[in-house]
Amino acid sequence: MPTTTLHADAAAALAALIPNASVLVAAPRTSGPRLGEEVSQSVQATVVGSQSADLAIALLDTDSLGVALAEGSTAVAVTDILRPALEAAAGTLGHGVLGTARIDNATDLFNDAAAQVYSLSDGANTVGWFAIRLRDNSTSGALVSNEPVAGKLGRINNVEMSLTVEIGRTRMSVREVLGLEPGAVVELDRSAGAPADILLNGRLIAHGEVVVVDQDYAVRVTKIMDVPDSLA
Repeated sequence: MPTTTLHADAAAALAALIPNASVLVAAPRTSGPRLGEEVSQSVQATVVGSQSADLAIALLDTDSLGVALAEGSTAVAVTDILRPALEAAAGTLGHGVLGTARIDNATDLFNDAAAQVYSLSDGANTVGWFAIRLRDNSTSGALVSNEPVAGKLGRINNVEMSLTVEIGRTRMSVREVLGLEPGAVVELDRSAGAPADILLNGRLIAHGEVVVVDQDYAVRVTKIMDVPDSLA
């Protein structure tokens, strides 16, 4: 798929899921002065997968994101509200894992010649900006030496990775999240007794069952996923 098509599809998918009084439209920014203060507090995330990319959203006014932010509530963060939009953009790039969203200065990303920048408009006014920078996943020349692959992997034996066990998910509106109280029951999308998902840095690698070992929770691995299964 042409790069320009990937950019446009990601921008359109993202704009459709940003909370706003009217549906937002993404249009390529072809020229204009360097973006500065308006993108200094952006929500950013990185996609790693078949097509890796850096993503950033900069909204000029966050009041449109809902009552949770308008009232200064800490129950829901800007990054949580905008994550579905980032996930939609990442989904257009193919199989991959979206990293943790964070608020940071994205001036360099928005002004990078390799990034494609889109204005987010409600039809009358620009309400924000979206930047996407695709990364080169090429591995050509990666194995230049004759050192065995196992020897190369040995260099990262001590690198720590995040292993997560997930027993289920659900989607809730901001109103429902703010209405949670101690004792509330949140129903997940998985039946009792179903295997738990074991994820390594966000990618599914195995299934297992939750057990108790010396009064601590643990997970017993029941199935190791093949690469095609983990990407499905």
